[in-house]
Amino acid sequence: MDKVPGEMEIERRERSEELSEAERKAVQATWARLYANCEDVGVAILVRFFVNFPSAKQYFSQFKHMTEPLEMERSPQLRKHACRVMGALNTVVENLHDPEKVSSVLALVGKAHALKHKVEPVYFKILSGVILEVIAEEFANDFPAETQRAWAKLRSLIYSHVTAAYKEVGWVQQVPNTTTPPATLPSSGP
Repeated sequence: MDKVPGEMEIERRERSEELSEAERKAVQATWARLYANCEDVGVAILVRFFVNFPSAKQYFSQFKHMTEPLEMERSPQLRKHACRVMGALNTVVENLHDPEKVSSVLALVGKAHALKHKVEPVYFKILSGVILEVIAEEFANDFPAETQRAWAKLRSLIYSHVTAAYKEVGWVQQVPNTTTPPATLPSSGP
């Protein structure tokens, strides 16, 4: 049976996204140590995300006007969202052996953020970069290059699944908020 044009490329991309057994173990070992302090780590990630990329706060009516990191850290709504983010990541990391489960979880996350919350997908790439920064700082003396590469691969996997969900629901880029300065979004890079 002949393949449809583009089908081979999709299969190749999906295969390249899968983590090896060693990569899964490295990610899961790092994650287990992070997740032991789930709420505080999640809050640290979100506070850094919102401080460095304040335009992302536009999607959160409960804390979009907060500017001080300490105020954000103390916000019950931000803490609750941090726990949801960490919970979703935990489900992904715990199920890295099951690509269908990972795909399903990330599809749900992507669709909800596209349809209900109208969040631009670039924020997933930005947030995942912030997560990697926090991990690198938490484990500065114990984050070897192979573990960093495994996390970078997971970051790409997450972003590709989330953006695929956005495409599946027919996402159209939203009109930028005119009060958001363009300098708050990254110009390029991962």
